[in-house]
Amino acid sequence: MNPVIVVHGGGASSISKDRKERVRQGIIKAAEVGYKILTEGGSAVDAVEGAVAFLEDHPEFNAGCGSVLNVNGDVEMDASIMSGKDLSAGAVSAVRCIANPIKLARLVMEKGAAKFAAAMGVPTIPKEQLVTERNIKRLEKEKHEKGALKLDFQQDLGTVGAVALDCKGNVAYATSTGGIVNKMVGRVGDTPCVGSGGYADNDIGAISTTGHGESILKVNLARLTLFHVEQGKTLEEAADVSLGYMKSKLKGLGGVILVSKTGDWAVKWTSTSMPWAAAKDGKLHSGIDLHETSVADLP
Repeated sequence: MNPVIVVHGGGASSISKDRKERVRQGIIKAAEVGYKILTEGGSAVDAVEGAVAFLEDHPEFNAGCGSVLNVNGDVEMDASIMSGKDLSAGAVSAVRCIANPIKLARLVMEKGAAKFAAAMGVPTIPKEQLVTERNIKRLEKEKHEKGALKLDFQQDLGTVGAVALDCKGNVAYATSTGGIVNKMVGRVGDTPCVGSGGYADNDIGAISTTGHGESILKVNLARLTLFHVEQGKTLEEAADVSLGYMKSKLKGLGGVILVSKTGDWAVKWTSTSMPWAAAKDGKLHSGIDLHETSVADLP
């Protein structure tokens, strides 16, 4: 089986010109990190964890050190990971002072929640280390504008995620986020919820989602999309149908990345943009806006 990895950097209303190149390079590098793990014989779980951890360490993405701030100006993060081999999964929600929530989610999956974090030797970091100047300004702007009722579901759809198929035919997904800017303390969205933030099953494929969390939760976007794949739809058709359903029912916008059990892959979104990259057969595909795809040889 030829390995495949697809990564996303979250749905967005728009990405400013000064950020676009940094975002593009970041998402490409994440795909390269995951693909290298796969080509060296690593598992799909290893690859999605590695790619997402890279994005958590990148300040341009809403996860890890780039996470948006809650109403108190603190970072609270959600993450989940799943292996399609045996449907094992792990998730964490509203965690603080952890550099890589996706690594913590994997420990939960493999070791059990009772022993995680301190008992597992996961290092904590000062909370200030996760707070960036850009996100302080975003919080101030959001609080200033809060007086006007906003019905724009495109705000802050940032999440990072990855799906992979390894050489043994196993699939996996990983999704991580800082949530929604100015969120209430303890607010948890779709990202740590298996079936909404992502899903993986060797008999079908793997998916990671991004978008308006409450909408994604209500339609179980990840499992809904894979259900359509099970029913015989192509990955693109399944993504279009499920994203269309969420938009028509709830006005919720978002995006998905998928890989099938046979190694096909797809990226789809209804938000204005979604940074993504896919690596397969030595080729790297990437894009940010609709109808924009670049293809390059992998190093």
